[in-house]
Amino acid sequence: MHIDWLYRNNQRQCILFFSGWGMDPAPFRFLPAATHDLCLFSDYRQLQPVDLAPFAGYEQLHLIGWSMGVWVAAHLLADQATAFASATALGGTLTPVDKQRGIPPESYADMLDHFSQEVLDGFYRNMFDDEDQLARFLANRPQRDLPGLQDEMAAFRDAFLRSGPGHDIYTQKIITSRDRIFSGRNQMRAWGKGCGVVHNWPHFPFFLLGDWKNILSF
Repeated sequence: MHIDWLYRNNQRQCILFFSGWGMDPAPFRFLPAATHDLCLFSDYRQLQPVDLAPFAGYEQLHLIGWSMGVWVAAHLLADQATAFASATALGGTLTPVDKQRGIPPESYADMLDHFSQEVLDGFYRNMFDDEDQLARFLANRPQRDLPGLQDEMAAFRDAFLRSGPGHDIYTQKIITSRDRIFSGRNQMRAWGKGCGVVHNWPHFPFFLLGDWKNILSF
């Protein structure tokens, strides 16, 4: 698991952002954080306990889990949930490999078993429904190699199957209704009726936001 500071400007509040599969800091550097420091977690080939001691000096901590990061954060921080002033699940669920409440297992297995550059490119396309946003992402795409990405997919599925659904540590659930990775219907089913805020967003909604703090305010 990789940990990178996107912003570290001695702000009073800090966001811990658990990104999705296959990510690194590159696609997220465009989005400012005017009032928060921000620490990004990625690459889930080897999950490890999260030490919150380095964040002890902040007045408030906020958690954002996106995509596969929803489960990872819930899994790793289940016994430290009270450390966060808010915890937001965005475009993901606590059962990420699941026919009714996540990505269908057969779809996940097909992508993993036939993984290639073409498959990766298709995944990137499915994160968007706007060509300009896709092009913007591709200009700042993650700098990850194919074997590492395939290994991460396999390791993530193994970790989920071994540990089961994540604990619901989230104070806010944002459902991305135009999502072609985690379908909006499966997200709604996973969280339950009336338990999430629905936004007409694709899987990668960050180009629609003006600042990281806006994710916290829904």
